[in-house]
Amino acid sequence: MKPILVVDDDPQMRAALKEAIQRTGHQAVLAEDGRDGLAKLERGPFAMVITDMKMPCMDGLTLLREARQKVGKIPFLVITGFGTVENAVDAMKEGASDYLMKPFSFDTLTAKIDAIMERFVSERQIITDSPQMKRLLQLAEDVASGDTTVLICGESGTGKELLARHIHQLSRRREKPFVAVNCAAIPDTLMESELFGHEKGSFTGATERKTGKFELASGGTILLDEIGEMPLGLQAKLLRVLQEKEVDRVGGRQPVRVDIRVIATTNRDLYRETTEGRFREDLYYRLSVFPLVVPPLRERPEDIRLLADVFLRKFSGPADKTICGYTPDAMKFLEGRGWRGNIREFENTIQRAVLLCRGDRITMDELMPDDSPAPNLQRQAGIREMERDLILKTLEETEGNKTRAAKILGVSVRTVRNKLNEYRKIFPGLPGENGCAARSR
Repeated sequence: MKPILVVDDDPQMRAALKEAIQRTGHQAVLAEDGRDGLAKLERGPFAMVITDMKMPCMDGLTLLREARQKVGKIPFLVITGFGTVENAVDAMKEGASDYLMKPFSFDTLTAKIDAIMERFVSERQIITDSPQMKRLLQLAEDVASGDTTVLICGESGTGKELLARHIHQLSRRREKPFVAVNCAAIPDTLMESELFGHEKGSFTGATERKTGKFELASGGTILLDEIGEMPLGLQAKLLRVLQEKEVDRVGGRQPVRVDIRVIATTNRDLYRETTEGRFREDLYYRLSVFPLVVPPLRERPEDIRLLADVFLRKFSGPADKTICGYTPDAMKFLEGRGWRGNIREFENTIQRAVLLCRGDRITMDELMPDDSPAPNLQRQAGIREMERDLILKTLEETEGNKTRAAKILGVSVRTVRNKLNEYRKIFPGLPGENGCAARSR
């Protein structure tokens, strides 16, 4: 595993970062300023760089620029104080992976490191033996060279964000930021400020000016993940951004120009959403200029053995285990399963099996660790039925309003929709919302 380079002129901060990084299982190499950091970068490969923004001799932004020229693209996590937030924003525009505001906790630091490392690895490869996926990748390559807006459709867990990052990496914007926004994870009340930014004093609690995700992505690509969850009111503002290439900060007096490429993903049928009044028709046609559909894993049988081997290698090393493969019945089980959760569920299953494995091959015992799988499946089915009945009863009480139902149940709207899609497969006859009207050309 390649080490992480830490660049900071404060000896105490360097020592604290080293200890935190080592606790995550990574090695840390320390540099006392930007020049020292650049010299170390040129001598050896690193998994990523964590750098302070404000340093003598060479600051973090200059280090980022120099590193790009001399060693190529490498993930950068920039540490900043309140006085250098604008510099951190500039670093994001130059291609930094993320920034971290002082003071921060160990958990926040490790979460950032994990997310950046996973994202960087994901950007490098899409693994497939499926003819269907290879055709999709060819379409992605065709569209990557321009700035055409792309709509990626598919079930949860199929790798829609991975495909979006792949398009960005193939584009002329590859050296500029790729900013992902999960529209399903941001509360409606905060989404406008998160996307478009706000001015200081524009509302209660706005103590500083905030740069929105569109501005952070300027020069690069913005991914609007699960675009179908965006409130109707904000859809109009998004349409204006797509048409005019400018954003209006909350409380701002004049628009701000942005140079962005937009990629959106959805696990819902957006065309149907437009006919039912939940999604703007004009925005749908703006987004679906070039639709791509990622097939579910059950339609890619050629990828099962390939992914099984890839995930086995991925998890065996960190678990300090030597596992050479799968027993025939274990592989037959993997190939015959429906994988409703797609690649995400498949990967989790292999990770658990690796942790449980005591021999040199994965067996059925590790893939289905319960000693009595039939009663266990019955219990799971009973829980699903109770869960289904609760959600359907709440939807009936709210006259089908999923937003209100989600609030009553204490979950997100996305969870409600995903559960309904899941129930449709388990309990025939229920309506579902999965899929996408668009089809790959």
